[in-house]
Amino acid sequence: MPRPPKSRKVICPPKMQGFSPFGIAISTSDPIVIQYDEFEAVRLLNYDGLSQTEAAASMEISQPTLTRIYKSALMKISQAFVEGNSFIIEGGNFEFEKDWYKCKVCFKLIDGIENHVRCSGCCRFGTEELEKLNK
Repeated sequence: MPRPPKSRKVICPPKMQGFSPFGIAISTSDPIVIQYDEFEAVRLLNYDGLSQTEAAASMEISQPTLTRIYKSALMKISQAFVEGNSFIIEGGNFEFEKDWYKCKVCFKLIDGIENHVRCSGCCRFGTEELEKLNK
């Protein structure tokens, strides 16, 4: 029996749920699913400019595993770009570094319930408008 896969560490959730191409109706194509760990690999390597060794350590996985996750993410992003498909970010075998919430009204990300403050876009204030993003 194979060993169950280890959860990948994701520092924070993405600010968006995905992207769609300009000039193509969303309903004409099926969205491509990019998992949270794939998003994190792209963020760490391309946006933050970490080495593969540093990114693998941040996600608490081996470097070959990071390479496989990164390659999968690039293939999906390339497919979406070339074929004009939208993509959504969801799912995967991951865990956030800490508790994350998203406001259902203004979509602001909040790192921990103790950091929830009223923002100018929210008409309500409390915990009922928050969606917990952790599994």
